[in-house]
Amino acid sequence: QLQLVESGGGLVQPGGSLRLSCAASGFTLDYYAIGWFRQAPGKEREGVSCISRSGGITNYADSVKGRFTISRDNVKNTVFLQMNSLKAEDTAVYYCAVHISGYYLSASAYKYWGQGTQVTVSS
Repeated sequence: QLQLVESGGGLVQPGGSLRLSCAASGFTLDYYAIGWFRQAPGKEREGVSCISRSGGITNYADSVKGRFTISRDNVKNTVFLQMNSLKAEDTAVYYCAVHISGYYLSASAYKYWGQGTQVTVSS
């Protein structure tokens, strides 16, 4: 059974940092590109970043460019999202998912979503 599990969320002050992890079980992660998304209350799920199978190609939403970094460790079967200079507007539930087909920052291109991890940025 293909499963992704996110972790690393929490409460952080504005300007702080968090590192999210997306661990895979039931399949080998390096066969797939992986994306990170987020969803704030009352808003649609938004593409944050994605990384190619090898890790050589990454994409970011304009809202997080220069602050977030996606990476992967295929030996550990895990994808990471390093989030720096966090802002209140980054508050959301963050999800990872497997890219199947389509635009890399569109939720419709993904499958096998994790359960999400809450990130709250507040003083």
